[in-house]
Amino acid sequence: MSRHVAIVTDSTAYLPKPTMERHGITSVPVTVVLGDQALDEGTEISARSLAQALQERRPVTTSRPSPEAFAETYRKVAEAGATGIVSLHLSSELSGTYDAAVLAAGRAAVPVRVVDTGMVAMALGFCALSAAEAAEAGGTVDEAVAAAEKRAKGTYAYFYVDTLDYLRRGGRIGAAQALLGSALAVKPLLKLDGGRIELLEKVRTASKAIARLEEVVAERAGTGRVDIAVHHLAAPERASALAERLRQRVSGVADLHVSEVGAVIGAHTGPGLLGVVVSPR
Repeated sequence: MSRHVAIVTDSTAYLPKPTMERHGITSVPVTVVLGDQALDEGTEISARSLAQALQERRPVTTSRPSPEAFAETYRKVAEAGATGIVSLHLSSELSGTYDAAVLAAGRAAVPVRVVDTGMVAMALGFCALSAAEAAEAGGTVDEAVAAAEKRAKGTYAYFYVDTLDYLRRGGRIGAAQALLGSALAVKPLLKLDGGRIELLEKVRTASKAIARLEEVVAERAGTGRVDIAVHHLAAPERASALAERLRQRVSGVADLHVSEVGAVIGAHTGPGLLGVVVSPR
């Protein structure tokens, strides 16, 4: 690796592989536990397999990477020539991944700055890209961290889920909120706020909820240059249609990504998820 500062993230960033290769970003997989099998996200379990398991109501949980997994990654990156590492991860409110990275960073052969971005999915991915671009321009560890943190401050993530049940099972939203949503037969819109998944609005039908999601994103995007990512789980047609409407509606779209979330996020949201990340340039 020729770059002075290396960028590490985790598999919940859902960055396209060609993008990671182009920018030299390394990813540490988060673990998905399916029954009695512990599987690495992205390589050992697909989103399609995860969606099928959820639909069959098979037990699915997630687990942080081990500190040893991070230590091995930092070792390889340092041996490839990096003299500093910026390690950017999903919100510590949602996972112990950040804590595992911190434990490993103290034993690394080169300085490692571990950053809790408070983000997830491409909200995290955009932070990693900004850090990588700063590093590619010859930036220091501090400058790469500053670029990621600046991106995080302006980035918002919104989610539509068919049911709150999966979030309740995983402890990511309170049982009372989940039960209330089920009792009223509402379709919840959620947001990432302070690193946690919070209820944004309750809407009566799926079509109205998705329309409202589009409105919220368009309002947040404004007229400046923004990157947008549309995520889904087992809902490709919904995601493509929403992305096309946003492309026409938001005048300042720079890049627009459409991708299926991996097993870690999917395990907590369930099939039918639509998520949109809005990230100003």
